[in-house]
Amino acid sequence: MQSVSQSPTDPEFVQNPYPFYARARAAGDLVFWEDYAMVAATSHAAVNTILRDRRFGREVPPELAQPVPERLAPFYAIEAHSMLELEPPRHTRLRRLVTRAFTTARIEALRGDIDELVQDLLRALPAGPFDFLDAFARPLPVTVIARLLGVPEDRTEDLLRWSNAMVGMYQAGRSRAMEDAAVAATLAFRAYLDEVIAARRQQPGSDLLSQLIAAEEDGSHLSADELISTVILLLNAGHEATVHSLGNGVKALLEHGGQDLLADPESRASVIEETLRFDPPLHLFTRYAYENMSLFGHDFRRGDQVACLLASANRDARIWRDPERFDPHRSVVTNASFGAGLHFCIGAPLARLEMSRALPALFAAHPGLTLAQPPRYADIYHFHGLESLFLRL
Repeated sequence: MQSVSQSPTDPEFVQNPYPFYARARAAGDLVFWEDYAMVAATSHAAVNTILRDRRFGREVPPELAQPVPERLAPFYAIEAHSMLELEPPRHTRLRRLVTRAFTTARIEALRGDIDELVQDLLRALPAGPFDFLDAFARPLPVTVIARLLGVPEDRTEDLLRWSNAMVGMYQAGRSRAMEDAAVAATLAFRAYLDEVIAARRQQPGSDLLSQLIAAEEDGSHLSADELISTVILLLNAGHEATVHSLGNGVKALLEHGGQDLLADPESRASVIEETLRFDPPLHLFTRYAYENMSLFGHDFRRGDQVACLLASANRDARIWRDPERFDPHRSVVTNASFGAGLHFCIGAPLARLEMSRALPALFAAHPGLTLAQPPRYADIYHFHGLESLFLRL
């Protein structure tokens, strides 16, 4: 196995990680990323295989688990009940309970609300240069997920702030200040949700939160801790990735073209999938090996951690012709942007629905939309999203 070196906090890498991914793929399906001291899966085949192989999972093997520092205990208390971090049988039970409430019909029923929100946001866009993220990409998904769950919309700014702070725990090179901010956000988030859940228990509605409270699998409801963790996961994941997907997608369309195809319902899905393939919001997702095994010429040992490079898998020339080129006409081939296997993103249908309603409406209302200044990505990794996107109508 070849070794590769690339600091994940290097500013040039953060702005454009794709040349490194190309170099890593050329070195093999698996490489040793020295800066992480970890094996990394680079190709579509390797990433897809590991994400689907039940011999890998998100939970650290118990004998290798490290004690949580007391100052970080509130954050990891939430993580301990998050289905994103769990494996069967707990993951199976939680996902079934959530899936019973998070149905396709419930998501499709949001179509009218999404269209109304999109039009409200479009009417409010200023004539002069404006930040698309603040004016559109952030308020849309956080309002949608708040309505879906039944969380009061007057607290969406707090939800955004808490979510952004908690996501900092997953970034490369996180600092003590970021950790402290994440813990403070976790405590505030939990205190707020305790109040909301207590009120919903007393007066259930038709919202997702009420359905989660009532959801039952084999006589078992979500515990209080599981309910809190699930709602935080849905709120955070329900908007964080969509914000980046909208911003990165608009950037790609304005730089490379293809926005005219959004007007055609038959071409729309291809355009949206190409934006997700070309510049996805999440670039790296890890797994632990649960047994000794050999894959792609490498001998894994129980407890080994592997980084699945989702964005690298999306640029694999064995799957997509000329993958470094943005091609809105490209036929849809399943990409890795929402993961795969047991932990495939449960919110993917909602994210695709929001993009399919928002992007065509944006370019239909403002066909002359242009970049007002060169876009710049936020100084973060493993997420990959813009810090701002200034546009002009």
